[in-house]
Amino acid sequence: MKIALFTDLARSAFHRPVTERYPFEKRPAPPLYRGQVSWTAEGCTGCMLCVKDCPAEAIDFFTLDKANKRFVFRYHTDRCTFCGQCAYSCRFSCITLDDEAWELAGGDRAAFVVTYGRPEDIARVELEELPATGA
Repeated sequence: MKIALFTDLARSAFHRPVTERYPFEKRPAPPLYRGQVSWTAEGCTGCMLCVKDCPAEAIDFFTLDKANKRFVFRYHTDRCTFCGQCAYSCRFSCITLDDEAWELAGGDRAAFVVTYGRPEDIARVELEELPATGA
């Protein structure tokens, strides 16, 4: 038993470690990796299928003016299970799961709430605290 221990010790002394030097050396995520949800307003009709199909209730959708397509999309990263159901349900490909935004750890809870929309619409939603439609 002692011989095996010394053999392993001698072998490991002359080999490089198997572990990676993360966060100093980062490897790219796989191409189909499901990271943070991103939303683009172009093409969105406000159908709210993303809100209805989200099993974790991680999406709040505010409709300010449906005729002029003025929406605010609020995404709660801390609730999301990264299942991709919202992106699958979106008929107009407005929702994608970003394979580059996957380092999501943080100490501030406010950093886990991402709000998409026009700046003036976001300010209006935050000031008025409009009720979320759908959920």
